Amino acid sequence: MTAVTPDVTRAPGDAPRPLRTGALASPRARNSKIASSLILLLIGVAFVIPLGWILLAAFDSAATVSVKLPTSVTLDNFTEIMNVDTTFRPLWNSFLLSMGTAVITVICSVLAAYPLSRYQMRWRKPFMYGILFGTCLPITAMMVPVYALFVAFGLLDSLWGTVLFLAATSLPMAIWMTKNFMDSIPISLEEAAWVDGASAMTALWRIVVPLMRPGIAVVFIFVFTQAWGNFFVPFVLLFSENSQPAAVAIFSFFGTYGTVSYGRLAAFSILYSVPVLFLYLLVQRLSGSSFAMAGAVKG
Repeated sequence: MTAVTPDVTRAPGDAPRPLRTGALASPRARNSKIASSLILLLIGVAFVIPLGWILLAAFDSAATVSVKLPTSVTLDNFTEIMNVDTTFRPLWNSFLLSMGTAVITVICSVLAAYPLSRYQMRWRKPFMYGILFGTCLPITAMMVPVYALFVAFGLLDSLWGTVLFLAATSLPMAIWMTKNFMDSIPISLEEAAWVDGASAMTALWRIVVPLMRPGIAVVFIFVFTQAWGNFFVPFVLLFSENSQPAAVAIFSFFGTYGTVSYGRLAAFSILYSVPVLFLYLLVQRLSGSSFAMAGAVKG
């Protein structure tokens, strides 16, 4: 047996002294912690200042580019933009554009990721690398042939034609992400369904998809936000005011000779951000929890 050395620094009836971990930290570790905290504080300030300007300028009747408290709080900036032409139609076009892109991309990515995740194919690795290469292509380099293609097929100023193009450009990253999420679903669950007579597609939609709802929600939000904030593609392919999304319609607040309506621009920015925040909370609630998979494979 190993002998236990008594603690001679305290009396027999005294309680054990707690170990002070802070006293063991070296000055270099403390300096690193202080430096990292300062860097994070500067990054936080860099994000907070623009958000603070938007919130303050939206309620300021004489808003400027500088961050300042409004002399008189007013809702005139919101009332001036609350009409169909300025706000409601562009937001509706943005919703159709983003929702259509996200739905098409998620469905196609699930169907494409299933064989890549479940079947052993000789060309799977080159195909995955090709998908990864597709995510690196700059959108500006593709717009010239895409514009010519849209002219040839008569799809210019077509909202649904733009949806198909945005879905095609979002598919590479969506397939890559969906395949990684699908790899975490045990294939033994599908094998049990196959034994009971279910087909591969039935096992996909009734077993795999419900278990990977959190992953599908991530892909959906990623694609939706990318399409919601996309300016360049709708600016090139959609040129009528009736089909332009909010990301393009925001140009109406920039007047000639550099004049900008800062108050209305800030109010429009707040309304432009609310649908994305609401959708994120909604999808997060409806996607469920990933703990369901842990209960499914137990035992």
